[in-house]
Amino acid sequence: MSAKFIEQHGLHTADQATAAEQSLKVIEQQGIEIVRLVWPDQHGLLRGKALTTDAYRAALAAGNEITMAPFFFDPANAIVFNPFTPDGGFTVDGLGGSPNVKMVPDPGTFTVLPWLDKTALVFCDLYLVDGRPFPLAPRSILKQVLAELDDAGMRLIAGVEMEWYLTRLLEDSLTGVSLGAPGTPADPPAVAPVARGYSYLLLEHLDEIDPVLAPIRDALLAMGLPLRSFDDEWAPSQVETTFDILEGLAAADSAALFRTTTKQVARRHGHHASFMCTPAIEGFYANGWHLHTSIVDREGRNLMVPGEGEALSELGRHYVGGTLAHGVAASVFTTPTVNGYRRRRPYSLAPDRLTWGQDNRAAMMRVISAPGDTASHVENRVGDSAANPYLYIAAQAAAGLDGILNRIEPGPISADPYAADVPQLPTSLAEAVEALDGDAFYRKTFGDGFVDYLVTMKRSEVDRHRAWVEAHPDESTYVNGVSDWEHREYFDLF
Repeated sequence: MSAKFIEQHGLHTADQATAAEQSLKVIEQQGIEIVRLVWPDQHGLLRGKALTTDAYRAALAAGNEITMAPFFFDPANAIVFNPFTPDGGFTVDGLGGSPNVKMVPDPGTFTVLPWLDKTALVFCDLYLVDGRPFPLAPRSILKQVLAELDDAGMRLIAGVEMEWYLTRLLEDSLTGVSLGAPGTPADPPAVAPVARGYSYLLLEHLDEIDPVLAPIRDALLAMGLPLRSFDDEWAPSQVETTFDILEGLAAADSAALFRTTTKQVARRHGHHASFMCTPAIEGFYANGWHLHTSIVDREGRNLMVPGEGEALSELGRHYVGGTLAHGVAASVFTTPTVNGYRRRRPYSLAPDRLTWGQDNRAAMMRVISAPGDTASHVENRVGDSAANPYLYIAAQAAAGLDGILNRIEPGPISADPYAADVPQLPTSLAEAVEALDGDAFYRKTFGDGFVDYLVTMKRSEVDRHRAWVEAHPDESTYVNGVSDWEHREYFDLF
């Protein structure tokens, strides 16, 4: 009998083969009936199929074929690429005519979903039918970058700290609302805040929303995610959630699983969770995603620990140097939405330029370290909570590795980051897209085909926004300083 797809192309390691058998035992023991095979798309959203357990068993050998059609769409499902031209509009061979691709389960990620009956989830990698990795898949891009780190004898450790909004659904009827169309999002849900007043870490605010947070928290813990905290963030209805450290790919998977879990469980309890940066709701403030990272060797020893009189080790300093050197071009990966650039204002606790600082929250790269402290690391504060976890972490890992290998210096550490005489970060998605388009580093690291693809995708988003602004130039109609276009585009999607 001929070998099935996964064996034929050598796509599972011995550890994955063992994990596959273990997942089948869990299915039998817990009476699992449905397995959701999921993969992160270009926007960081999880897509996939709900398979019966028999179909999952078959996918562990042969993969499961799906259409690549979701890769044609920008966030509003505008069809950016014409799949029926000879090359599909891509600069990548083999994508003409909208071919099928294979979902290949990564069985080590098999997770029983505690808020659903007899249902589990497993992350997948995407492959072309000839066995090549699908070149537009963000999870594959992250794996490629982490493999380059491993080749250099290093691993990336990451901790996730993400802000988001919890609101109460006012109605769930679809009568009398727009259901949307390609390029036109549906009407976002009508919601109300769940708390009032600005505060920070106020226990009464946290307790006020605990009945809704509790099932989300229980689900995250039941799935084994390394949850550290739920915090009362500054603005009303704003929550911050933090996780303990994980290796790079596991951190990205956990961030994606956290977001989808939070949205699904909140919805099942009559609430709405959004990771949009700044919703068009009066009084709401910008959400950010602070990405904590360090570099360890293959034995797990932290290579960024400083000596006396140092902010970081020499390797850590060069890691920061690479991040700053590539920070402008990385903006599409760290802040992929039009709305996300509303964070980038001076004296707003979000960075507006390429700086680093010792325990300074105004800097783009905040150093959290002490001589001999094995927890020494850096926090990249530039990210939008809607960022694609795989591309955000991949961009950080690639830039940091480049800094290490080429000994890039970050310049003097800043005591006043908002006044530092250093290059500014892009102030709009349009500016960030142009920077990425012309950037040789990420073209080499992620491939011309992927960069061309993402640039084209994001220009569609920018152009639709620009056309809306031209037709609606009166900013006095904005709510919370945010246009209706942004709220409709991102509030429900992210």
